Amino acid sequence: MSITIYIFSSVILVSLVSFIGIISLLINKKKISNVLLYFVSLSAGTLFGGAFLHLIPESIEKTKEFSIEISSLILLGIITFLILDKLIHWRHSHENGIHKSTKKSMIYLNLVGDGIHNFLDGLVIAGSYLVSVPTGIAATIAVILHEIPQEIADFGILIYSGLSKWKALSLNSLSALLSILGAVIGISLSYYSEIFTSIIVPFAAGSFIYIAGSNLIPELLRKKYNLTQIIKQLLMFILGIFIMYGLLFI
Repeated sequence: MSITIYIFSSVILVSLVSFIGIISLLINKKKISNVLLYFVSLSAGTLFGGAFLHLIPESIEKTKEFSIEISSLILLGIITFLILDKLIHWRHSHENGIHKSTKKSMIYLNLVGDGIHNFLDGLVIAGSYLVSVPTGIAATIAVILHEIPQEIADFGILIYSGLSKWKALSLNSLSALLSILGAVIGISLSYYSEIFTSIIVPFAAGSFIYIAGSNLIPELLRKKYNLTQIIKQLLMFILGIFIMYGLLFI
């Protein structure tokens, strides 16, 4: 199977995750919250595992050392996603303080922020496959597991903002298609594959570390959980890391 087929199969699969929002129409909200709690743990483990077991080692292997350039690109990934988060949250808070009717702006902000994120996911997946198939598969799994709770949350925000359930689902799905655009651009840059992958892979590692450390782990610390829940969370987190470890042997 060619790398291009791997890339497009992966980004199409990631895009289809946007339809998971429909689950919230069929399942009790409390049950969804309980399930998502463990998906968040699993996702955090796969993102950290993907960054530290696949993306960073691949970057080092290309340069034969952990250079300041790799460190800088990892930090750039962290900073980029921090800025993206800050812009969305600042704008949302700013408009909340001035206008009473902010629901329409919430729709735009959610779709724009999610669209940029999906576009970067496409670039990351394409760049990862250009390094190696196992690295691409690892990145795809990490992205999918992160997208499951993210897409359900995005769907909920769009519903809260006043959209009908089916319109929210369709807009969320259109936003997800930007991952395909990111993949197309990534493939078009494959002519410069050495330069592209040397930049996108450590950048992706930084984005994975940021998402796991800033968005997912705090979610697990936000509420008090009983001992059974904490143990299950830890087991799911470790399972996510082991999934990434297992992919090293593909």
